[in-house]
Amino acid sequence: MCPEPVEGHTAGVQASAEDAALARIVRREAGLIVAQLQRRLGNFDIAEEAVQEAIIIALRTWRRDGVPANPGGWLSLAARRRAIDLLRKRSRELPLADEWDADATAADAVERTGDERLPMLFGCCHPALSVEARLALTLRAVVGMTTPQIASAFLVPEATMAQRLVRAKRKITSAGIPFTIPAAADLAPRLDDVLTVIYLSYNAGYLEPSESGRELSDDAIWLAELVARALPDQAEAWGLLALLTFLYSRTTSRFDDHDRLVLLEDQDRRRWDGVAISRADGYLSTAAALRRPGRFQLQAAIGGCHANAASWAETDWLQILTLYDLLLRYDSSPVIRLNHAIALSHLHGPAAALAEVEQVADRLSEYHLLHATRAQLLTALGDHEGARAANQRALALTRNPAEQQLLQARLAALDLELAAQL
Repeated sequence: MCPEPVEGHTAGVQASAEDAALARIVRREAGLIVAQLQRRLGNFDIAEEAVQEAIIIALRTWRRDGVPANPGGWLSLAARRRAIDLLRKRSRELPLADEWDADATAADAVERTGDERLPMLFGCCHPALSVEARLALTLRAVVGMTTPQIASAFLVPEATMAQRLVRAKRKITSAGIPFTIPAAADLAPRLDDVLTVIYLSYNAGYLEPSESGRELSDDAIWLAELVARALPDQAEAWGLLALLTFLYSRTTSRFDDHDRLVLLEDQDRRRWDGVAISRADGYLSTAAALRRPGRFQLQAAIGGCHANAASWAETDWLQILTLYDLLLRYDSSPVIRLNHAIALSHLHGPAAALAEVEQVADRLSEYHLLHATRAQLLTALGDHEGARAANQRALALTRNPAEQQLLQARLAALDLELAAQL
């Protein structure tokens, strides 16, 4: 949520408690309520806007009066009333508003017809929408994040994100995008779209040490579990859940006490979450039992190799490279090939890895990790001038403060090395 300023220590503690309660309720209820309103009204725009306004009303009211006995029902009824108000602003829909208002009871407001978040998720991730629009709509309609929160997470101005959401909702209306789970014949590619959006959502918060970054990653894991448990026979859904849980297990060691990024090889593995690692191993076993391998399962298996290695020195790079070889059969994108090259460097040295990196350099010229990887390989090969240029290029391309700080430290170290050679 986006708490408003409050005065005084006691008020701040109270606001924090109510905000935390609302955040939990929003995560659980927002998508359900949007789906219910959309089904009843046939209007996604009004349904989504009504829920967003209800969340804002709840934030103010709960701070003043405390969390209600039935918070889900309270939020649902508030959203329904806002939907009625919005309908009445459109004269052609006035009869529907009057008809619906006649029985606007709390009991009806919390009526559930199964878990309707999954059809909503498939609608928000429809391939007719851009990837950016899918991300924004999913976080707003299904998770309940506000426009300022989403804009902050993706480092864009609030006005830009608002326009992106408006265009996406117009596209849904004009293209007649349905909020339904695809038929079995079409499920696999559409599910991959949904899982990709969840994965990208996690990545947006992965390297952000702030509370908002952690919340974004937590929401992505929640979505992944929602999909896996709703579609238990889909191996890739379990694979994504395993992957994100492996990544989550390292959360507390990813940054130091000064919010500086700590690379995997330097992390204190005693701080890793062993319970999360065990949970991720279980998810991956569930996926494997379904005998339908895919890219998320293979990435999860790679994550498991790292998570279960007792130390950096004991990492099984041969197994990781073998898994990347298999992964390339399912995903031959240049980013996967870049990661394959990094694994290759640990077995066959920086020269072999650099040769593979150069093969994808043209397609990843605007990707900061391509240049950061080149810099590390060039440093290992003794080309400090080349490494410096590559690090500078990476620094110019990334907007993440933690990565910027790391690259600046690498540049400072290279400057010292070059000065010593003079």
